[in-house]
Amino acid sequence: MKKLIYILLFIMGVQQANAAELFINMDETQANHLKAYGITYWILTKGQTVDWLLNYKGGSFACPFNSEFEKECIIRGVSYTIISDAQYSAILAQINDPQSNMEAVKLEKPPKIAVYSPKNKEPWDDAVTLVLQYAEIPYDVVFDDEVLENKLALYDWLHLHHEDFTGQYGKFWAMYHTASWYQNDQAYAEATAKKWGYPKVSQLKLAVAKKIQDFVVGGGYMFAMCSATETFDIALAADGVDICASQFDGDPMDPQAQQKLDFSKTFAFQNFIIVKDPMTYGESNIDVTHTRPFVAEQNDYFTLFEFSAKTDEIPTMLCQNHTRIIKSFMGQTTAFNEKFIKSSVLIMGENKSLGEAKYMHGEIGKGMWTFYGGHDPEDYQHFVGEPPTDLKLHPNSPGYRLILNNVLFPAAKRKKKIT
Repeated sequence: MKKLIYILLFIMGVQQANAAELFINMDETQANHLKAYGITYWILTKGQTVDWLLNYKGGSFACPFNSEFEKECIIRGVSYTIISDAQYSAILAQINDPQSNMEAVKLEKPPKIAVYSPKNKEPWDDAVTLVLQYAEIPYDVVFDDEVLENKLALYDWLHLHHEDFTGQYGKFWAMYHTASWYQNDQAYAEATAKKWGYPKVSQLKLAVAKKIQDFVVGGGYMFAMCSATETFDIALAADGVDICASQFDGDPMDPQAQQKLDFSKTFAFQNFIIVKDPMTYGESNIDVTHTRPFVAEQNDYFTLFEFSAKTDEIPTMLCQNHTRIIKSFMGQTTAFNEKFIKSSVLIMGENKSLGEAKYMHGEIGKGMWTFYGGHDPEDYQHFVGEPPTDLKLHPNSPGYRLILNNVLFPAAKRKKKIT
């Protein structure tokens, strides 16, 4: 028995000595996809670069072997293998084959992350915050004060919480204006607007949206979900136009509000029609929640596009997954009517039969943005007051992987050929 143990220890020692790379697979065999992103981010914080192997086994990661990195994978429950120099060279040769739709991208520096989110507790949760916490990726929370104080310059990547940038409080007035959380939100927003010299919350939120626009144009990365996508563009289009009913700002909206919208100012959408009725839970016809035909939850899916990894690295990074067909999910803004999307926008995920875009990307100035429709990828229809999703039950969520792709891709500062 002792002899057998010595032989096994010897074999393990030889393997360790020959090991060159820690390989984190991201295909169906990965035990915890979401934690794998956190491990990759953590390795970057240690000053070590990581290779992102696009379209190879689900977008796997590899870095020089380090026993500390291996130990962390074990602690966090992330699947990995240790491979030799020769094995990794063979993988790279396969990836670099001109006929393969694969590419190796070097991740260099962990992006500094900010989440735009109210500081008070709201009766719903934010998918990005949940997955950052679960993946153990650090972030700072910023809100209106920090944005207006120009603190976004401290960050590389910004997520927009489910915010209503039009100043209409999510159009929750009809159902929740007597609820304490709604009244608290309104009071806080009005106090912040007054503090910054804005007579109305809509003017405060427009100023915030324009600061965020400056952040992106200057080279920042912005990721928005749910209502933050639609209302961000509506606010920009309505610059200088009162689109709020008296329930939201104390006076009637401009009767010519629709005609005065300027779609040249938006990131993604054009020619949309705003919802003027304050009693209607909806902002515009960009969102398909109330116009799509009935789709049973078990049949509601969207499909990721496949891009050329060698020529379209960014959308390829953003679409890395272990499946291309992903179950859909609803929200204040569930998905985007493709009729109102600008031709310059790159649609990356859609339900083609319904004419709905779910996941899309664009560039403006020196920066980039991504819009993702819906509230929570693992909660089909999340209602106000429901408990947050427990991601321990969904460690391999394809829908949540898309969020984490967006977190990591700014780490690829420039194209590097890996051989």
